[in-house]
Amino acid sequence: MSSPDLTGLRVAILATDGYEQSELTEPKRLLEQAGVQTDVIAPGGATQIRGWHKKDWGDAVKVDVALRDARVDDYDALVLPGGVMNPDKLRLEPAAIALIKAFDDAGKPLAAICHGPWTLIDAGLVKNRKVTSWPSLRRDLENAGAQWQDSEVVRDGQLITSRKPDDIPAFAATIIDALASASM
Repeated sequence: MSSPDLTGLRVAILATDGYEQSELTEPKRLLEQAGVQTDVIAPGGATQIRGWHKKDWGDAVKVDVALRDARVDDYDALVLPGGVMNPDKLRLEPAAIALIKAFDDAGKPLAAICHGPWTLIDAGLVKNRKVTSWPSLRRDLENAGAQWQDSEVVRDGQLITSRKPDDIPAFAATIIDALASASM
């Protein structure tokens, strides 16, 4: 089955140094393959951010928009890659949490993978929601009121979560489906 043509849609990918490389680059590639324009958004004045690849630093990606300049009205969805360092740093950034909340308030698809749901906790978005994540986040999410499931992807309204790099194909397909449904 071919992906829908999502030409004209824009997706923000919020990350900082230490993102899990495949969890940013693969969804980005799959979204762009479906016609979506993606923008990497990062805090500070960085022109690029560096990923984490398995057990060491990986490749860098270009930052398209500084977090301070990102506006929810410019995008159709938000993707939050995992990695341990990336969401741990982002959850301490008030502007990052505010942007995440703004996407939720706007009813736009909000997708987080692996450790990415940590930021959803800080944004107050998991209470009474069905989610998944990397297994070590299960208790954090449950303590915040989430209903955690061990599934490759969980969609609860506009909230989309996934567990790990192996789940990226299902994660990206669910984001693409959410974008296609929202743009109809």
